[in-house]
Amino acid sequence: MNNDIRVVKFGGSSLADASQFKKVAEIILADKRRRYAVPSAPGKRFKEDTKVTDMLYACYDLAESENSGYEKIFKEIKERYEGIIEELGLDLSLEEEFKKIEKNFLAKAGRDYAASRGEYLNGIILAKYLGFDFVDSAEVIFFNEKGIFDLPRTVKVLGDRLSKLSFAVVPGFYGSMPDGSVKTFSRGGSDITGSIVARAVNAEIYENWTDVSGFLVADPRVIDNPVPITTITYKELRELSYMGATVLHEDAIFPVRTAGIPINIKNTNAPEDRGTMIVASADDIIPPYTITGIAGKKGFCAINIEKDMMNSELGFGRKILEVLENNNISFEHLPSGIDTMTVLVNENSLNGKAERILNDIKNAVNPDHIELEHNIALLAIVGRGMRRQRGTAARVFAALAHARINVKMIDQGSSELNIIVGVSDNDFEEAMKCIYAIFVDTVEE
Repeated sequence: MNNDIRVVKFGGSSLADASQFKKVAEIILADKRRRYAVPSAPGKRFKEDTKVTDMLYACYDLAESENSGYEKIFKEIKERYEGIIEELGLDLSLEEEFKKIEKNFLAKAGRDYAASRGEYLNGIILAKYLGFDFVDSAEVIFFNEKGIFDLPRTVKVLGDRLSKLSFAVVPGFYGSMPDGSVKTFSRGGSDITGSIVARAVNAEIYENWTDVSGFLVADPRVIDNPVPITTITYKELRELSYMGATVLHEDAIFPVRTAGIPINIKNTNAPEDRGTMIVASADDIIPPYTITGIAGKKGFCAINIEKDMMNSELGFGRKILEVLENNNISFEHLPSGIDTMTVLVNENSLNGKAERILNDIKNAVNPDHIELEHNIALLAIVGRGMRRQRGTAARVFAALAHARINVKMIDQGSSELNIIVGVSDNDFEEAMKCIYAIFVDTVEE
């Protein structure tokens, strides 16, 4: 790991206008270790505003359909960038770039190309403002013939290129196909690019700058002012992300996770805040609470199956899962007893298939009773501190019982890293509140 290098990625809200550019520049130039920057396209400047990426998509769709209405949106996109350049006082013109972009739009270069121009143009501006070199991601980030990201080739080419540059800006969100056409990442966007750059230069830390001061223990839409998470492991993050927490996508984490490079989530508008550190291991860090975070989502249903002597019937579970597989449905959890089994699936996946699946299961295993239960929410209570504390599960269920919430399903992994609880959709918010209260509010007091 190179202790002299930090890679910094800034999201769209961090680069929405000239005033935000100035904050970003101040942050980068304050630490000489911040040598490589990855910008997103300009985001919303205010609630009713439109992201530049969305403007580019709309503009391209009109141009592709040969609708002259594209010209109005294209003009607005130009004005957005020219306004930033003017306010920053830069001696820079993007006129030739815009001519090239318009020509490619009319030549139907593709929606990926169109969307990528937001980051591309922002990267040129940021590099000029910082005095850094500009590296076009299409020249150093690669996808194979099937459109799958090619990490080994990218790390080699990008690493070699950046080793020759002391400071550089590499725009996020896109790379290139073998034929040279532009390809964007389907998920994670600029977060992935930042992670790739950090991996390529073997950075000390990958700093991901956004508009929040790190992750929170619980959803602020449910819990008033939840406390921040100071340190979280990659495993804990994966558990929370899977259960619906708004965190970095797995694709954005993979390049640095496999290299053991920590991620620091920071706030562009409050750079003094510590943020959240995402690390491979935190065995030497004592967490402030037994739990690291709570996440959950609604919209599940349970297939409840009962049959006497189920446990002695060879292949019983396999036959049920085979029915789901044949209907192209994956299961979320599979809690079971001696004579009972429950299969939890996403409600949307059963759309139009419910009756057929129940009949298929009846034919496959001949149950004594089978029913479909709708409107179930799942809550994940995640934390490495649970391993050190006895009675964690008991505290969860005591809190739910005190709130008169009926628990429909319990599932705990062998790693002792998480407890999954199923409740009615109607009890979801109250369940999160009482679990948060028992593990966080009582400690705060």
